Amino acid sequence: MRLLKNEDIGNSNSKNDKKSIYLSVRTEIVIIISVFILIISPFVFNAFSGQGGKEPQIELYLSADCEAFFGRELIEKLFLEFEEQNPNLKIRLLSDFGEKDREPDVFVFDKGDFNSLIAGGKLMPLEPFPGAETAVGDNESKQLAIPIVSFMDLLFYNIELLQAAGFDRPPKTRDDFLAFAGAVSKGNDETISGFAMGLNPKDKQSLYRDIFSWIWASGNDFWTDEKSPVINNRPIIRDISFLGRVYREEILAPLSFDTTGDQLLEKFAEGKTAMMIASTRAIPELREKMGNDIFGITTIPDSGQAGKYSVGLSGIYAGINSAAAYPQAARIFLEYLAGSIPLFCAELKAVPGDVTDLFSSDYKDYMKDDPFYSKAWDIFESSQIVHGFSGKARGEEFENIFFEELKIFFESGQPASQRAADAAAAAAAAAIQQRWDEVYGKED
Repeated sequence: MRLLKNEDIGNSNSKNDKKSIYLSVRTEIVIIISVFILIISPFVFNAFSGQGGKEPQIELYLSADCEAFFGRELIEKLFLEFEEQNPNLKIRLLSDFGEKDREPDVFVFDKGDFNSLIAGGKLMPLEPFPGAETAVGDNESKQLAIPIVSFMDLLFYNIELLQAAGFDRPPKTRDDFLAFAGAVSKGNDETISGFAMGLNPKDKQSLYRDIFSWIWASGNDFWTDEKSPVINNRPIIRDISFLGRVYREEILAPLSFDTTGDQLLEKFAEGKTAMMIASTRAIPELREKMGNDIFGITTIPDSGQAGKYSVGLSGIYAGINSAAAYPQAARIFLEYLAGSIPLFCAELKAVPGDVTDLFSSDYKDYMKDDPFYSKAWDIFESSQIVHGFSGKARGEEFENIFFEELKIFFESGQPASQRAADAAAAAAAAAIQQRWDEVYGKED
């Protein structure tokens, strides 16, 4: 066997040393890379898992009326708070983006639009809905919207105009009312009327505000047994006969069927109307224009038939569009709105939409020191609440029938006697009842 030479041995050792160094460096690099991967892997995992599991940004659109109801400042505050709690959801007002063909995901609407939304199948059933056990707006036992806040209709009167006509207080009875309104209308200024109605059919609050409120004030209701509406009875016929006197006697501002509620408020604020029926929602606007000493509020004069004084509530509601692209997201926002009801009440000087929520004196705190709201609250607490056709199946049909027949009755001319007026009122009630029964008897 040939022995290795010294230089061969040296070369072999050198190669082994290089190989050992190379392996050592590779090992260290692998270790460093492994440690680096271990360090950054949680961040990489979180980043990728966040991208994979994160819900896409969802934009929910609210109806434009939301701003008119609550004011820009309040809704922006609420939107910001909601988006902080739900970063994947963005709330937008439909009016801000001018998308004419797009419907809102969440409807925010008042009582006047409730039945038309139901008739159009626009509202998604909500049951069960946390925090709103009482289903205001019940349609075949399906809760279709949550009531946020409520207002009631009262008689607003101009103190100065009544004093100028010789009266130092508002009317208490219907006879008082006719006398006071007549005295103002027959005064020296022909541009001033004793009373005004806004019966423009485009104003969806008009029937409840200017007609039904008189019926409620006498303690009458169409839904005495909650099975079918009834109008053809003596108490309500008396109410209709009285309304005929109001319309035909020379106490009304002209063009009642052309006038809207907004126009009523404008004429009242200008001092052209001594009395009107309006929602307590109008109080801030009138105070801003007229001050605190020119006008007052009181109960609507009743018939004196010993019925319990009742009020109808004109509320603001929220519901989910039945065609909403993201109904679960819309429901989350609806639950947030329901939780914000105390804030809405305080800001708008209103009562909760679901009046069964009046569980404490908290809602009185923002009213008790204010002469207008404390009086409104006292009336509210002592009154019975009626809902009319709001949220009822076929409610819009019932209302339209009433309006059509009432207009015929009002414009049928001056009766020759009170007996003839009562007979005409009875005939109008019978016509309404017959058409209501036909509607109620329809099969869905």
